[in-house]
Amino acid sequence: MSGLDGARPEGLDVARLSGLISPLRRSLLRAARAAEHLPDIPDAQIEVLRALPAGITRSPVELADDLSLNRTTVSNLLKSMEAAGLVTRATDAADRRRVEVRASAKAHRLLERFDAASADLVGDALADLDPADAAALAAALPALERLRDTLQERSRADRGIRPTSEAG
Repeated sequence: MSGLDGARPEGLDVARLSGLISPLRRSLLRAARAAEHLPDIPDAQIEVLRALPAGITRSPVELADDLSLNRTTVSNLLKSMEAAGLVTRATDAADRRRVEVRASAKAHRLLERFDAASADLVGDALADLDPADAAALAAALPALERLRDTLQERSRADRGIRPTSEAG
């Protein structure tokens, strides 16, 4: 176990929380795909697309570092994503050694549809919950965002990547 055992709040079952996150994400992804008849884009590709908002270009190295993925993995993801029309890769005009990756308009449209379907699905499900459960989820959002950020920073630190607040 980690040295963080003493920092756990009384009654928080971390194994239960950890075991809930992935199935919840997969269930939402499957339901949104079905609702919008979206293509089966793997989670890793969706993560890459999320790291490439409209108007942003990044290098494969930056993507690998930011997503805590192996550079070879990112290279393979980008090859299949380019073949599917989800990203474009081009040589940087100012630095011919640098490759710039950009999400395509098609990818942005798919993400918008996925996000809208996901929001609708979660909203509908929340309407079926007890109001106290819905309020508890609303109150938990900032803590879940901080948990995500902490896990991402630790993953980066484990790979020797500076915290995002120090990068630049």
